[in-house]
Amino acid sequence: MTPRRDFLHTLGAGALLAGPGWAALLPTARAAQTYAVTRTEAEWRAQLTPQQYQVLRQAGTERPYSSPLNHEKRAGTFHCAGCQQALFSSATKFDSGTGWPSFWRALPEAVEKKTDRSHGMVRDEVLCTRCGGHLGHVFDDGPRPTGLRYCMNGLALGFTPGAPAAG
Repeated sequence: MTPRRDFLHTLGAGALLAGPGWAALLPTARAAQTYAVTRTEAEWRAQLTPQQYQVLRQAGTERPYSSPLNHEKRAGTFHCAGCQQALFSSATKFDSGTGWPSFWRALPEAVEKKTDRSHGMVRDEVLCTRCGGHLGHVFDDGPRPTGLRYCMNGLALGFTPGAPAAG
């Protein structure tokens, strides 16, 4: 590149970075956090299917309407596919029309939220508090009584039929 082109590229990049609100779109580095269940990447890969690994450990997203759990209507408990921690009661599941299993409330202390700035958006990512697995995102357009929509990846969940977990 010529010095003039170098200057123009630098000037353009600086203007973009200095623009209003631009910093909110940049990805944030995730701080190292210790969870009760920890495994090496090799151990996670051995335990999970490649699709589950991509969702739970690499914050991927499954295709909408691809999860059988989206249609699960029995009483029971939805748990983390990575560590088996109970996450959602079937009593809080609803059909959001989005193509992913959706819930209006998580079980107490089962999930945590982190700011997700990927894909040019700012969203609340939902993680399992026991293993840190990526479950999906939570939005404020859900039904009463919470107004929340926990939009979860079915690959990140398992289901145990029976009496739902209390919460």
